[in-house]
Amino acid sequence: MKIKHRVVVAGCGGMANTWVDYAKRRDDTEIVGLVDIKEEFAQSMAERKELDCPTFTDIKQAIEATGANMVFDVTIPASHYAVSTTALQLGCHVFGEKPLAESMSDCNDIVRISQNSGRTHAVMQNRRFDPRIRAYRNLIAEGIIGKPGFVGADFFIGAHFGGFRDAMDSPLLLDMAIHTFDQARFIIGANPVSVYCQEFNPPGSWYSGNAMAVCIYEMSDGSVFNYRGSWCAEGLPTSWEASWRVTGERGTAIWDGHGEPYAEIVAAGDQTGKFIRDYERVNSLLPEMANTFHHGCLDDMFASLEEGRKPETGCSDNIYSMAMVLAALESAKTSRKVLIADFMKDASAQ
Repeated sequence: MKIKHRVVVAGCGGMANTWVDYAKRRDDTEIVGLVDIKEEFAQSMAERKELDCPTFTDIKQAIEATGANMVFDVTIPASHYAVSTTALQLGCHVFGEKPLAESMSDCNDIVRISQNSGRTHAVMQNRRFDPRIRAYRNLIAEGIIGKPGFVGADFFIGAHFGGFRDAMDSPLLLDMAIHTFDQARFIIGANPVSVYCQEFNPPGSWYSGNAMAVCIYEMSDGSVFNYRGSWCAEGLPTSWEASWRVTGERGTAIWDGHGEPYAEIVAAGDQTGKFIRDYERVNSLLPEMANTFHHGCLDDMFASLEEGRKPETGCSDNIYSMAMVLAALESAKTSRKVLIADFMKDASAQ
């Protein structure tokens, strides 16, 4: 098969292994360069993965020297803006790890440059590519519970990472909540309108910054999304996929993040006068997926190029998940409700 995608991998740490392994499996893709600020990391990756390609410390030099038309951005979040904008302006598509960027103005800039250049920029949101969350979304989209009014997600895990996360000001919101926020948008097919957030560091926390947050979002479909999260909750952990409850006009859909989702809806028949009505269970149907999580998301990114469409996690969509994170931080900082559209517009004007 003809090589269509000439890839430079930027960032050769542990996370890059999955990206490199995926690319090596594709007959239409070739890794033509490896970039890391520590060139020995790039050289080590080339040796481990048996790649016959040059290594670099500069993304611009790598693209120009190799004729790459795609960049995998697996660098640290602080480098995403520089890597993405450089690659897009040099004519490359960019597939990258989350987050899109570290500030709202940088996120807006990436979306603008992607649109102006006609090149795709997509963000890794691997939790969308799970048969269980897709079954959960389908339960709701098919109207099984009626129109949703409330979406709740609980994320409680005692994660002892050590390292940089322990010193971050907002480790939960900045490093993890993007996943749950993006899941919420995916599950109900709606975007955020406003947010009120309180973040704090509870007793017993081993983090320097705020490792817990409670957020209330108004969503564009009229529902309310409530996020309760902690990265220092010892005992009875939730799934890393969070624990979900969506209530609608006729029932409730549940997914604990471990098993298969299901719903309970008001049972058929006349229930006039009953204080608590009778309910019937509706099980979900798991869709078949060739690949899941990281590989499933990468499948969609590549398929979007073949099909001439936007990827599911393209930057113009993912910016709303990032806005949920950054507006929540703004709300916590100012102790007020933040209107998402105003927040995004104000960032563009800076």
